Amino acid sequence: MPAKDFYHDTVKNALIKDGWTITNDPYILSIGKRDLFFDLGANKLLSAEKGLKKIAVEIKSFTSLSRVNDLEKALAQYILYYDIIKNIEPERLLYLAITESIFEEFFTE
Repeated sequence: MPAKDFYHDTVKNALIKDGWTITNDPYILSIGKRDLFFDLGANKLLSAEKGLKKIAVEIKSFTSLSRVNDLEKALAQYILYYDIIKNIEPERLLYLAITESIFEEFFTE
């Protein structure tokens, strides 16, 4: 099983404070003989009419010497996991959790 990212507990606690129920830590999907390890699986009851919202969260800390390399790995992993999860559990949304500073560095230019 992969090691937890540096911000794992921070993301988990933020989800709990926002009303999410952590259902899996880690969230494991089996594909044939292989397992995929998402960092977290969570559910949140939206309302009696709308039902349960399900998410999977992949957490990335960007701790190597090359942030661009970290971004390449994170996006490649996200795309792979997205394609797999939409076929197996299409009702579950996939999120990539990164720090605000990484978001600003790469996605707000």
